[in-house]
Amino acid sequence: MDTKTAVKNRILELCNERNITLNYLAHLAAVPPSTIKNIMYDTSKNPGIVTIKMLCDGFNISLFDFFNTETFKTLEQEIL
Repeated sequence: MDTKTAVKNRILELCNERNITLNYLAHLAAVPPSTIKNIMYDTSKNPGIVTIKMLCDGFNISLFDFFNTETFKTLEQEIL
């Protein structure tokens, strides 16, 4: 799994846990819905850390909590 997919899956996981939609997350995080849509549909090739931090704020979690999963701990290097 690549990092983009891991980020996308984590956002969906957190939305499901909280029973919120991606549009509502956009509202909570104060980001345009298109920002989340671009992450979900791979239009955004590299979601920035500032955007991820804003999403974390919307989820009311820290960056540590976002990335502290087995998926992120076991990601392989993507350097070619």
